[in-house]
Amino acid sequence: MFFTGISDEAGADINAQIKATKALGWDFLEARAMYGANLALMTDKDFADLEEKLAEAKLSISCFSSGIANWAKPITQDPESSYDEMRKAIPRMQKLKIPMIRIMSFFVPEENRNDLDQFTDEVIKRMKVLVKMAEDGGIVCVHENCNNWGGLSVNNTLRLLDAIQSPAFKLVFDTGNPVFTKDHSLKNPTKMQSAWDFYDKVKEQVVYIHIKDGTMVDGKMKFSFPAEGDGDVRKILIDAFNRGYDGGISIEPHMVSVFHEPDAAKKAAALFDNYVEYGKRTMKIVNDIKAFIK
Repeated sequence: MFFTGISDEAGADINAQIKATKALGWDFLEARAMYGANLALMTDKDFADLEEKLAEAKLSISCFSSGIANWAKPITQDPESSYDEMRKAIPRMQKLKIPMIRIMSFFVPEENRNDLDQFTDEVIKRMKVLVKMAEDGGIVCVHENCNNWGGLSVNNTLRLLDAIQSPAFKLVFDTGNPVFTKDHSLKNPTKMQSAWDFYDKVKEQVVYIHIKDGTMVDGKMKFSFPAEGDGDVRKILIDAFNRGYDGGISIEPHMVSVFHEPDAAKKAAALFDNYVEYGKRTMKIVNDIKAFIK
């Protein structure tokens, strides 16, 4: 088991991301936004600089948290941008020896969510293309239960797992996303998902865990420190470690600002401090659980 985190939540600048990772004593970071882009889309010059800085800091990237098929890529639009990002990501991941790429399964616009089944065949077709590309490149895709077709219902995630029989297709489970995502396995999806119920049905395929937490307040998500919200963080981690889970525990605080919000860059000091504190609290929770299990 190892600790890591989506490092742009410590700051937009790569130096801040490395500094926060080192402050926590970690050997890994999860790469999302760097140099104003991501790993696949940054310039060759920026990629070379990243490679040099990681080597100097003796850090590795645990997972590339890509934009492939994510909340900004509607299923109603052409998938080529996601295919292109995968093509560009693979050689860079190979060079940095990054084993996993976080993907999603395409955003479903609100007006189309009354019938998610209409997209099943198309989603599976597109996902098979992406997974085959990754498999050929020696990379494992980890699908996140976020605001995408697969994440809107645990049944949809199970359909993906059943349809895509590949060693290159596994799951990253995010503890916080179910708290603010309606349960579209219900005929009338007004109720939010249960993090525990979702996890419990897919846990055999979970190889990576995102730690996020919070509570819905007046229809909006209020993000919190781990195990202080409704994300069943402690319960999920207890179960994972009892089962012998030995993968990554990756933090994604979202408490100061969400990565894609326009004011994120203005909160550098608060982002850094919150990230480090979040990491420390996550380590304590994990260490307490592991000590108890022993």
